Amino acid sequence: MNEFAGKVVVVTGGVQGIGRCIADKFRAAGAHVCVFDVQDNPYFVGDLANEDDLHAFCAKVLAEYGRVDFIINNAAPLFKGLPDCTWQEFNYALQVGVAAPYMLARLFMEHFAEGAAIVNLSSSRDRMSMPGTECYTAAKGGIAALTHALAVSLAGKVRVNSISPGWIETQGAEYSGSDAVQQPVGRVGKPEDIAEMVLFLCSAKAGFITGENICIDGGMTRQMIYHGEHGWSLN
Repeated sequence: MNEFAGKVVVVTGGVQGIGRCIADKFRAAGAHVCVFDVQDNPYFVGDLANEDDLHAFCAKVLAEYGRVDFIINNAAPLFKGLPDCTWQEFNYALQVGVAAPYMLARLFMEHFAEGAAIVNLSSSRDRMSMPGTECYTAAKGGIAALTHALAVSLAGKVRVNSISPGWIETQGAEYSGSDAVQQPVGRVGKPEDIAEMVLFLCSAKAGFITGENICIDGGMTRQMIYHGEHGWSLN
């Protein structure tokens, strides 16, 4: 019997991209998937930065199922930074990317089923940066740190891990040439690369893993790049 059949799974940002792939894979495995997204969807439309929406969503899940087995915090914060990200936008990014995952864990704290797990979606930007990405990077760094804090607070009750995706193509485009070969695995990532790890971390096979961050980026963050070496050139 599929171990996910009948499980109750919360997926934030589950309408498109990686979140949609995660939700689809859980559905295919027989789980009840509860999507929380600002975009239109059949389950719950709301703003993760709005505390009332968080309470309403959790009340709906508990009224229908009485428990939660897995929470997948996937919703993406704003991708902005210096020089144009405002105070309000920066704080909004942190609310969506860090405060909402914390609050979901708090609201469901007494309602986690046996064998429950939380998987947080961070980013390889939690350890490396590009210019102009401060609010996104701060939120992703925050969720990576929140992961091990929750893992300790929820020890013995919920396993909590995070995944840091690298370049994941979510629109179905195919890349070749330098876009592909600059990554040690020779290709750009796909949503399935992340979704498969999410399901693994929720499975009994990952029963000894908690408080961990797993970077899935085709090896890009392990590759040292110096101008003039191994074909690399700074133009």
